Amino acid sequence: MAVSFTVTKKERSGRARLGLLHTPHGTVETPVFMPVGTQATVKTMTPEEVREVGGRIILSNTYHLYLRPGQELIREAGGLHRFMNWDGPILTDSGGFQVFSLGPLRKVTEEGVTFRSHIDGSEHFFSPEKAMEVQETLGSDIAMVFDECAPYPCSREYALEALERTSRWAARCRAVHRREDQGVFGIVQGGTFADLRKKSAYELVELDFSGYAIGGLSVGEPKELMYEMLDYTVPLLPEDKPRYLMGVGSPDCLVEGVARGIDMFDCVLPTRLARNGTVLTRHGKLVVRNAEYTKDFAPFDRDCSCYACRNYSRAYVRHLIKTNEVLGIRLTTIHNLHFVLELMKELREAISEDKITEYRDSFLKGYQGA
Repeated sequence: MAVSFTVTKKERSGRARLGLLHTPHGTVETPVFMPVGTQATVKTMTPEEVREVGGRIILSNTYHLYLRPGQELIREAGGLHRFMNWDGPILTDSGGFQVFSLGPLRKVTEEGVTFRSHIDGSEHFFSPEKAMEVQETLGSDIAMVFDECAPYPCSREYALEALERTSRWAARCRAVHRREDQGVFGIVQGGTFADLRKKSAYELVELDFSGYAIGGLSVGEPKELMYEMLDYTVPLLPEDKPRYLMGVGSPDCLVEGVARGIDMFDCVLPTRLARNGTVLTRHGKLVVRNAEYTKDFAPFDRDCSCYACRNYSRAYVRHLIKTNEVLGIRLTTIHNLHFVLELMKELREAISEDKITEYRDSFLKGYQGA
């Protein structure tokens, strides 16, 4: 298989685990956080900088790359890796979440989704077959099936309809995928209904994908409800395949997800917060653009070893952001990604030492108390 997974250690009394995700562009230690490079770039950062802060696998967005610059241009460039100068693994989402988030701009049928571009209003059609075609053209290491992500809240009937369509579309994705150097992950849906999660997991596992994502969470539901769904869903997935929790990136949720056996995460949160002048610390979020930091010459986080914290103060970065200097959001982005990726490293170390419960309790006590 193009993508395989090896579990190297399991927590003695829980579900947390260490693993190795093997891909055509390298092996990645898990649990891992994937920085989001929506449009073939992690915003404000070069690929070399992403590596320097600890990034080993990134996520790009099929919907956005399909619209701009288009799959054929990326094919002509030699594929997505060469186009963006990233030689590590890439996971591409199918575009399903983006298409379904368009609301009145899209129409769903059994065949697929007709939608209008958020850029120019032009009409397009995405089907499971089209989603696979685009991702095969991009040449990512991991492609995601085309799914229907039910919103929160929604009725049980809607969640059931969406998951059954997702299962049928997943089978179609599996049937047409031909690229031998690319793995495909299925996506478990079912909203916040445990029995529907079970049904979805069973149907997708039967299709034997390279890995399994848990979708339709972190879409507005309370965190405790998300954790409840994870507690129920994770044991339903194969032990020898990676488990990917989509769209989750807040530090507390990463810690809780790892403790529940999740191997992979992605989210725009760290980079989006950075562009809004907010940085992550062990004590919670720090809004560096606020006036209280005008004369604060301390780093973002005294315990952080990132480039920004080693060299610049809160006062200086606030000045940059208030004057719209792009260096300001580059520095906050470097810090936030370093913080999240260092957190994942510490979680891996805690699992290896059989101290994940102690680490979780200690981290959350400090982080949630901020």
